[in-house]
Amino acid sequence: STTEKPVLLNNIADAEAFVSGAEVAVIGFFQDPQSPEAEQFRLAAGQIPEVPFGLSSSAAVLSHYGASANTVALFRRVDNDRRDLDMNNRDVDAKKLTRFVRMNELRLVTEYDPVTAVGVMQSSLEFNLLLITDKMSPKHPERMRKFRAAAELYKGKILFILLDTNLKSNERVVSYFQLKKSQLPALAIFHTPDDEHDVLTPDEISIERVQDFCNRFLQ
Repeated sequence: STTEKPVLLNNIADAEAFVSGAEVAVIGFFQDPQSPEAEQFRLAAGQIPEVPFGLSSSAAVLSHYGASANTVALFRRVDNDRRDLDMNNRDVDAKKLTRFVRMNELRLVTEYDPVTAVGVMQSSLEFNLLLITDKMSPKHPERMRKFRAAAELYKGKILFILLDTNLKSNERVVSYFQLKKSQLPALAIFHTPDDEHDVLTPDEISIERVQDFCNRFLQ
C-alpha cells in the first residue's frame, strides 16, 4: 500500500481504533516526532510492511496508555498482551526495534521459527496447539484455512502455531513428539506449565477435529 507509515494518531479514539484494527499493532510514543529515536522508528516501520505502525506525540494518548516518551509498544490481540521497548537507550536502533517486533508478533496462527520462538515462550497463554505439517504440500493452503478458522474460536485460550517440517531447526520439536514423517500432518497440544501433551495424527485437518481435540485436552 502507498499509505504513509507510520500512521499519525492524534487522539485516544484514533489510537484505540488503530490497535483494535489489527492482530498485531505497534505504536511509537514520542514527545518530539522529529527526534532521532522517532527517525529510527520510521526506518523500522518501513522494513516491516505487514505490521501497522502508528506514531503519537499527544500527551493524552501517552497518558491513556501509561507510556513514557520514546517508548514503543507492541499490542497483540491473540493473548491480549502488550510489550514495551524503551527507545531512550542510545543503542536501540531500527535493527533492534525490527527484531523486537519480529520476536513478539504473535498472531492467530504464528509460524514457529528461531525468532518467533522467543515470543511463543513468553506468551501468557499456557496452551499451545501445533500444526506440524509440510508447507510445500499442495494441501497446505486448505489446511491453514481450517486451522485459522479454528484458532478464531480459541482466541485468548490457546496459542495456535504452525510448525513447518521443512525447517531444519524444527526437527527437534518433531522428534520431541515422537512423530515420523509418514504420520504427518499431525496436531500436538501442549500445556506449558507441566509439559503435559497429546498428539493426534488425523487423516485430514478439519475445524471439527481440531475443536474436538482441543476440548478433550482442555477438560
